[in-house]
Amino acid sequence: MANAFIARTVGFLALAAAVSSCGSWLGGSTEKPLPGERIAILTSAGSLQPDSRITDLDVRLPRPTPIDSWPQEGGFPNHAMHHLSASGDLGVLWRTGIGSGTNSEGQLLAQPVIADGRIYTVDIKAEVQATDAETGARIWRQELSNSDRHEGILGGGLAFHDGRIYVTTGFADVVALDAADGKEIWRKTLKGPIRAAPTVRSGRVFVVTVTNELFALSATDGRQLWTHAGLTEVAGLVGGASPAVDAGVVIVPYTSGEVAALRAENGRVVWTETLSALRRSDAVTSIAHIRGVPVIDRGVVYVVANSKRTVAIDLRTGTRLWEVPIGGRHGAWVAGDFLYIVTRDAELVCLTRRGGRIRWVTQLPRFEDEEDQEGRILWAGPVLVSDRLIVVGSNEEIWSVSPYTGAMLGRVSTTGPVLIAPSVARETVYLLTDEADLIALR
Repeated sequence: MANAFIARTVGFLALAAAVSSCGSWLGGSTEKPLPGERIAILTSAGSLQPDSRITDLDVRLPRPTPIDSWPQEGGFPNHAMHHLSASGDLGVLWRTGIGSGTNSEGQLLAQPVIADGRIYTVDIKAEVQATDAETGARIWRQELSNSDRHEGILGGGLAFHDGRIYVTTGFADVVALDAADGKEIWRKTLKGPIRAAPTVRSGRVFVVTVTNELFALSATDGRQLWTHAGLTEVAGLVGGASPAVDAGVVIVPYTSGEVAALRAENGRVVWTETLSALRRSDAVTSIAHIRGVPVIDRGVVYVVANSKRTVAIDLRTGTRLWEVPIGGRHGAWVAGDFLYIVTRDAELVCLTRRGGRIRWVTQLPRFEDEEDQEGRILWAGPVLVSDRLIVVGSNEEIWSVSPYTGAMLGRVSTTGPVLIAPSVARETVYLLTDEADLIALR
């Protein structure tokens, strides 16, 4: 994690420009290829290998679809975003600061949300900012902390719903703001700090604390409707996962590796699942924390745990449909009949939606100094936009990879580490660097 806390001043390269020998950002090259046999240099160096039974299977995806908003962590409440549209070279449209970024006292964790032509962000000091999505101009800023003790907080996030911004904080508050001007509407203090963004659906705000307790609050006034307590866990990763909500069911992941399916109306348990490590081969694998958002898509729940376990579960019955030994810090991206996951070992993997079979594996750089294996790189994503998978890293790079073959299409540099997956709306990709720089790419 050390890379995330080091300030950098590397100049930003427009995304229309390609790094030497890597092709263009969209893929392809204007140079005539050299003769000879082509040998892939990005095949997996880890334990994952493509399934030999599906080597001839064509990866086909739905056509890119434009969306006007990215209202919550992971997009929509069910976190199933499929194939988004953001065509063109994706050059820098604008760049602006949103407050205080990662430092020795706190880490920036909240993904930007987008609605009604505005981008909403929250920094490590719990200052919420509304930014014009077209120009990058600040519209308003609201400070949620009234105490110096809250400087450098860990955690929190935000969601937009029905003209309001709902914000969670590392000092245990859930706050509702008027999205138009940032004025506070209500505030609710819970029993513990909050590391994940809220999920809002059908008049309810779902929030998970670090003590593994889910609170369902009224979106109108913050009134507590019901709660659910998961298993407690001492060790965990930095950050947390927002619940997924669809078809009247809340899927809540806990740091213990437990997954609970609850009725959104009353909190009644539908089923539970546990994704603790099967083999405790190392200290990191033994942490079962589910940090990536779960995805609900077409009646199936997809969950990626840190413990090298990824599962597909029937939403209605809780029946496990399949499991693969893949672990990661971020959730799966589902599109068509395929899933894409960035693993803990910096592998970008394409799986079949049915059966979880591996179609292809691409090894991303694991270290800034591969020879000495120093400076571990943390990757975030992927996000599928206009026939390319976008992943961002703590090495100040953005990679574009083919969702069909896993081939690298291009890479560019950013002004700092990026540990938060991009948000997409109105044909634009928005990045938030670790240094609190918000960048619009179109």
